[in-house]
Amino acid sequence: MGSLLRTVLVFAAAIVTASGASDAESQIKAVLNLQVEAWNRGDIPTFMTTYAPDCVFVGKQVAHGRDQLLARYKKTYPTPKAMGHLTFNALEVHVVGSDVAFVTGEWHLARTAAGGNAVGGLFSLVLRRQGQEWKIALDHTS
Repeated sequence: MGSLLRTVLVFAAAIVTASGASDAESQIKAVLNLQVEAWNRGDIPTFMTTYAPDCVFVGKQVAHGRDQLLARYKKTYPTPKAMGHLTFNALEVHVVGSDVAFVTGEWHLARTAAGGNAVGGLFSLVLRRQGQEWKIALDHTS
């Protein structure tokens, strides 16, 4: 193969790889936006659709699976005041394969004193592509 053809093929492969990572990053950010929108509507069931059925959540305790995590969220955030207003900041999306990515960022809940006051912290997520969707497989939130 000639050096020009080899150069063109390497360049084309780099574009496809960058485009795939960019598409994945956009899709993952859409998952996080869905979380924020659902949370801020007080819609925990829709918020939970972003998690894989076999997800693991690591916080003050470990929850295995979407059902355990849903129960945890309902117990911890029983009212709209307790849920507050969620924002994510300093998001970094790292696509490490065609079906795996990780995200780091900051979360913040703006809440009144009646809701438990403002809280926030850091999180890291591992997401897996399942079919055409990205789902959170591991959520470590502090």
